[in-house]
Amino acid sequence: MTKMTGFLAGVALSGLLMAPAMAQDAGTVVATVDGTEITLGHMIALREQLPAQYQSLPDDVLYKGILDQLVQQTALAQSVGEPSLKDRLALENDRRGYLSGVALQTVVASSVTDEALQAAYEAKFADMAPQKEYNAAHILVDSEEKANELKTQLDGGADFAELAKANSTDTGSGANGGDLGWFGLGMMVKPFEEAVVAAEPGKVVGPVQSQFGYHLIMVKETRVAEAPSLDEMRDELASEIEQAAVQAHITALTEKADVTRPGDSFDPALLRDATLLDK
Repeated sequence: MTKMTGFLAGVALSGLLMAPAMAQDAGTVVATVDGTEITLGHMIALREQLPAQYQSLPDDVLYKGILDQLVQQTALAQSVGEPSLKDRLALENDRRGYLSGVALQTVVASSVTDEALQAAYEAKFADMAPQKEYNAAHILVDSEEKANELKTQLDGGADFAELAKANSTDTGSGANGGDLGWFGLGMMVKPFEEAVVAAEPGKVVGPVQSQFGYHLIMVKETRVAEAPSLDEMRDELASEIEQAAVQAHITALTEKADVTRPGDSFDPALLRDATLLDK
């Protein structure tokens, strides 16, 4: 291409970019590659699929980037020639997966309403009894003898956090002075939980044996946990509502469809036989 030809091509492209939007539609051709047309609709559809950080790029940057990508992809696709059986099947799977996502978009969008969120919240927390929570720390060691030695030091005034840092085999909590933070019932192994429930805040109890070793435990304080607010649970409840709506929709569609499954009787090992794609 000569410099003049390149310049004219640039002018033509600039003219297209500056043309009024109303003059184009989705079928407007923006490029051809060996006769294969790339339309404005192709570009818009690709932009819609981009992550948010790319969609926020300036229009001129995004336009050129998308057009370049589509031209390059078209040239590459043409270089393959006639798709193999494996390629055709992969394309069918891609199409099936994409359209499945499209089918569920409306279901997801319409499932999470204020009414649905309120109902889900009440079902989960309306009858929730107050739960006691514990803020505790522990020192974990591998022998009862070692635990008793440390207990003697603690009874003599040693600092619990410093001993935890120096001796606890639970290195995660040990680095924080043995601190386990707040937890409720059912979150710890049974022997540990029973000792915590019976402990007097501020006093060290143990050794307590569990499958992890021997614990020295200090309950710092307790509290009665109230149910979280609807706003605090909104994202979690929305996700649960969406999943339930999607599953219900899929179940309804598949039950309504005329489905036969002769493949249920096949040898599952066939899934590993990639040579079938070559036949």
